Amino acid sequence: MTRVVLPAHLKTLARVSGEVMLEVKGLVTQRSILDALENSYPMLKGTIRDHGTLKRRAFLRFYVCGEDFSLELPDTPLPEKIASGGEPFLIIGSISGG
Repeated sequence: MTRVVLPAHLKTLARVSGEVMLEVKGLVTQRSILDALENSYPMLKGTIRDHGTLKRRAFLRFYVCGEDFSLELPDTPLPEKIASGGEPFLIIGSISGG
């Protein structure tokens, strides 16, 4: 099982309180994790990725094993620690201001 940590506003929308556990079929990538997440929690469609382009929303970042993977290609294989659930795939909401 793959572990996913959502930011507070998406936890509220998905009605979950802790980490989300997902079964990701095939190669574990950003795309496959997000596809599994949206299939399990349809209310999240369009909140993490744009409906049409499936590109990451501007104010969300993806972290894998302590590294920012936000700009990696969506089909880049993720480390075994993510696939096995040893480490969570983090979706972090960023803040801007001026």
